[in-house]
Amino acid sequence: MQCSIKHTLITDEKSAGKRADIFITEELDELTRSYLRTLIEKGCVKRNGNIIKKCGECVNLGDVIDIEIPPIVTLSAEPENLPLDIIYEDDDLIIINKAQGMVTHPATGTPSGTLVNALMYRAERLSTINGIIRPGIVHRLDKNTSGLLVVAKNDRAHSSLALQIAEKT
Repeated sequence: MQCSIKHTLITDEKSAGKRADIFITEELDELTRSYLRTLIEKGCVKRNGNIIKKCGECVNLGDVIDIEIPPIVTLSAEPENLPLDIIYEDDDLIIINKAQGMVTHPATGTPSGTLVNALMYRAERLSTINGIIRPGIVHRLDKNTSGLLVVAKNDRAHSSLALQIAEKT
């Protein structure tokens, strides 16, 4: 289990009056200002025990700034025996009639019960171009959209299908 990373900074004379986001990113060069903005929006940054609400808040001499960086969530897709409506299949691709309400690939809020989980259970191999979270997925359909989805069984087919979709051929 990963733990949060915590940093405590204390402002000095040269940093007094600076915007909080600028001060923090100057002190912690591993943080980008856009990621820091996300941390501030999530309430992960405090000044003197109080949550900083805006990136533009200025710091004062002697302020104690606490930053809590949450652990990185890593996703993985696991095979699941879920029903699939297979319309066509050959050595290179599978065409699936995706049901409305089924999520195409795992994400933070939906780690299982997806089309990818079902495909991993059903297919011997899938394209690796889109990594372990989206194997074989050449395009996707939104959760609430039903329709045909083309899935590549190998990288050669994936590249060819992606090019055909991009060129609308």
